[in-house]
Amino acid sequence: MRRALASIGILASAALLAGCGQSTSPDPSETAIPVEPDGGIGDGAGPPEGSADTIPMALYGRWGISPGDCTDANGDAKGSIEISADGLKFYESRAVVDTVATRSDDGIRATYAFTGEGQEWSRDIELELADGGTSLIRTEFGPEAIPEPLTYAKCPVETNDAQ
Repeated sequence: MRRALASIGILASAALLAGCGQSTSPDPSETAIPVEPDGGIGDGAGPPEGSADTIPMALYGRWGISPGDCTDANGDAKGSIEISADGLKFYESRAVVDTVATRSDDGIRATYAFTGEGQEWSRDIELELADGGTSLIRTEFGPEAIPEPLTYAKCPVETNDAQ
């Protein structure tokens, strides 16, 4: 009996020592990739442009049909559109991408699901940059589309200079 207990103790000790010899270095497939401040991955390239079902980053920002649409000072920026990863924001409505028809780095045509003033609707809209990225052309398609394309100018980025 004594010999059996001694054998069990020796085997248990050997198992513990064998476990100590294993490497604790991370699995190479789990090695973290460094991230740059702009969202890049440390290889000098910029952040990824986005997936095929998102609005291209080049369209992000505030756009106005007239200069007054680029400020909220008068509270009547009815011709403005704000574009973000989340979708489109108009004066009294919001829209999110529902289905993408075509997409490039400087444009997208998609069906957007709108909500505003207690209503819901959808629109087939193409957004495309023009004039080297300083203009945005919005074209609607379908029976309830606006008849002509709208041209927006890129609004300057607002800064908070109040100190």
